[in-house]
Amino acid sequence: MFLLRLLSRLPLGALYIISDTLFLFGYYIIRYRRKVVSKNLRNSFPEKSDADLHRIEKDFYHNLCDYPIETLKLMTMSKEEVKKRMTYTNPQVIESLAAQGKSMMYLTSHQFNWEWLLAGVCLNTSPQLYYVYQAQSSEFFDRFSNIIRMRFGAQPIKREKVGREAIRKKGTLHALALLADQFPGLDHDKRYWTGFLNQDTAFFQGINQLAIMTQYPVIFFVSRKIKRGYYENELIKIADPPYDKNSLSIIENYVKATEKIIHEQPEGWLWSHDRWKSSRSEMGDDKRAKT
Repeated sequence: MFLLRLLSRLPLGALYIISDTLFLFGYYIIRYRRKVVSKNLRNSFPEKSDADLHRIEKDFYHNLCDYPIETLKLMTMSKEEVKKRMTYTNPQVIESLAAQGKSMMYLTSHQFNWEWLLAGVCLNTSPQLYYVYQAQSSEFFDRFSNIIRMRFGAQPIKREKVGREAIRKKGTLHALALLADQFPGLDHDKRYWTGFLNQDTAFFQGINQLAIMTQYPVIFFVSRKIKRGYYENELIKIADPPYDKNSLSIIENYVKATEKIIHEQPEGWLWSHDRWKSSRSEMGDDKRAKT
């Protein structure tokens, strides 16, 4: 950890040279998950030409290599630099709810750079932020992730405890932040199947259930890369209580918002994740999930 902290003190420009080296090595030599990325892009954008898909693929790998470098930099990056590089066009969406004493849910997708996004919202908005996470198999990387995420005030909640913690924190002003576009592959995950990027796709239905249980307004974070090392973020309220117990509007609006930003900046999404590795029938979900 000491060596990582020392490395993170290098100027970001120098760290990006390391990223460029990682790109050359990972893209051309190791060919890291090239087949998965290519398949995901072809299936998601059947209307695009081979040249367009190739450009998106290369741009994605540049972003993928920048991600660990930018994340490492968070170990020593100043508050002022985070604010300069992560701007928010309309933080009043959150502050107007906070002024009314309303806690809320934050949802986003794996659009680069979600680690900077978490740091930026801590520094630009007032509610105490709790991020929901799944413990990693590597104790070292699990510790590293929590160090950088907690540095500017965010606090962790393990995924399996989020319902109980939300109830316990009722009456305090806070926000629950979740990344919810991963493949819900565990047997106990309740899945919601829908059309997404031209494919039948499973999502975590738990985000819908959590919003209904808490009756929190739901804010979607749109992160757009302006240039290397600079992002502009827009906050969109995608759901507002009261919610009916059988409503699926929260997750449906989340899926639409996620798909929209992917179409806008396709190179910014995490295509190396094997998102569609199992079909509905293979998962045993032959019927649409119900709340």
